[in-house]
Amino acid sequence: MLYNAYQARQDFLAPLRIYADLTASVLREPMAGPWGNLFARTMGAAAELVARSGLTHDRPSYDISDIELAGNVVQISEEPALQTPFGTLLHFRKSISLNQKRVLLVAPLAGHFATLLRDTVRTLLPDHDVFITDWKNARDVPRQDGAFGLDDYIEHVMRFIEYLGPDTHVIGVCQPCNALLATVALMAQNDSPAQPRSLTLMAGPVDTRINPTVVNYLATDHPLEWFEKNLISTVPARYKGAHRRVYPGFLQVSGFMSMNLPRHIRAHLDLFEHVIHARDDKAAATRNFYDEYFAVFDMPAEFYLETVARVFQDHHLARGLFKWRGQKADLKVIKNTALLTIEGENDDICAPGQTEAALALTPNIAANRKQHHLQKSVGHYGVFAGHRWQNEIYPIVRDFIAKA
Repeated sequence: MLYNAYQARQDFLAPLRIYADLTASVLREPMAGPWGNLFARTMGAAAELVARSGLTHDRPSYDISDIELAGNVVQISEEPALQTPFGTLLHFRKSISLNQKRVLLVAPLAGHFATLLRDTVRTLLPDHDVFITDWKNARDVPRQDGAFGLDDYIEHVMRFIEYLGPDTHVIGVCQPCNALLATVALMAQNDSPAQPRSLTLMAGPVDTRINPTVVNYLATDHPLEWFEKNLISTVPARYKGAHRRVYPGFLQVSGFMSMNLPRHIRAHLDLFEHVIHARDDKAAATRNFYDEYFAVFDMPAEFYLETVARVFQDHHLARGLFKWRGQKADLKVIKNTALLTIEGENDDICAPGQTEAALALTPNIAANRKQHHLQKSVGHYGVFAGHRWQNEIYPIVRDFIAKA
């Protein structure tokens, strides 16, 4: 019922948003009279806020067609290397052949598409051969393709790493860090020849008992049944994933926004001012951010509920209890994979200490092959996007991969 009610509201307001978008486009043209332009921009700015008030459910573009490399422009093409009903191993192939280190970027399976990491990808590309886990929106996956739980997620990541083969470097951003560390342990236990050369964990919940945030308290303040009753819904009949049980993206983004609602309101008020005063660059930056932020992604219900239970409530990995298809993941077996952990000083989603915990949980990785970096003055998104990621964090990642 919840998803159907949301969809009915979306359908009802769609004509208004279309009309507002058309109005905003028309009013961007100058009007006659000394106050014409100001009047037009004010009305256009108001119309734009109305037009942008809805959510979308389609994956945005990575928008990476080329990069500059050694003073030359190199074309980039997106090529699926491996596909399943739930995800694609996507390769950002360069137009020239280069001997670069292979990097797999493991994206969150959360309320946003993997395109949220486009800045991460763009920064990695000049120095690396980059692949990404491009997860599919659960509402577009037919029910006959089966369930997708935490064990299935690990199986996908393991399969992707083994497809890429030895000497692959793996980077996990946010949510995947817990499952990714377990994946590397399982590969080490099974003596896989494709064990990653290095593993970088960025702002992810390895041990959420440390320095808990509002997100962590929410996960522990309610029993699992509460999450299933209040947050799980079924996909409406019009979509390919009709009747699949999901944690809808519109609920996830609402939760994220409620954590920093004044900041989001301020950003849209600033957008209003930028449009009125023709600050095109600043307006474009805000538009680009919210185009991505409001493109929402439905999670399979079983994956979400198992993640809440095993990662945030029962802390299986940190307590040495994590199992994959009945096999216990022993982090002490990891020896051949170098480990880097990165955190943001002001991260209110995954607080400092939660990712760094991975270093203590892997005692048999040599001390000179472990490293931790706490980035000053950044929140969660600043760890993997923006100028501090590009100028201060990325050089550490780059050098660590080169050393490994």
